[in-house]
Amino acid sequence: MTEVGATSASSAGTGPASSGATAGHPAAEARGRPMWLAFLGLAAAILATDQLTKAWLTSFLTPGESVRVVGDYVRLVHGQNAGGLFGLFQGQALPFALVSFVVVALIVGYHARSGRNPYLTLTLGLLLGGALGNLLDRLRLGYVVDFVDAGIGSLRWYTFNVADAAISFAILLLLAVSIWPSLARRVGAEGRG
Repeated sequence: MTEVGATSASSAGTGPASSGATAGHPAAEARGRPMWLAFLGLAAAILATDQLTKAWLTSFLTPGESVRVVGDYVRLVHGQNAGGLFGLFQGQALPFALVSFVVVALIVGYHARSGRNPYLTLTLGLLLGGALGNLLDRLRLGYVVDFVDAGIGSLRWYTFNVADAAISFAILLLLAVSIWPSLARRVGAEGRG
């Protein structure tokens, strides 16, 4: 009976089959309206948290100053990154700000086409919030405030902030879904209840 209903909807030009999507294909799983409220809400929460933590840190640390949080393993340090990811291309804040505008537009555009998929909404919301957090720093300050310094002795990870953490987590989610595409389909199906 379900098969007949799906065929009827397809021949009538309505339903998911009319868009060329087939059962089991990610496009078929992502139908419905994008989850704009969740997407924009998550991005706003990341942006606010990022900016508030940076304001808090800069209120008591001067550039280059640090405070130990967990011995020498985790420190708060007031870093100013005038370059790109991992401190590359120092002094290029304006070009990175322009690229960030393009990235923000691409993230919003991709979400608009993603359909109702909680996995992609989460991933793209994290990306958007992180991109906006660092973009705002570049526009306001000419550099990005980084403050979490983690490592062992002289082996340190690159200093990062909340926006960087959100972007990194989103990249991990994108890698996971590229390896296991069923993640997005399964979460999308559960989201439809």
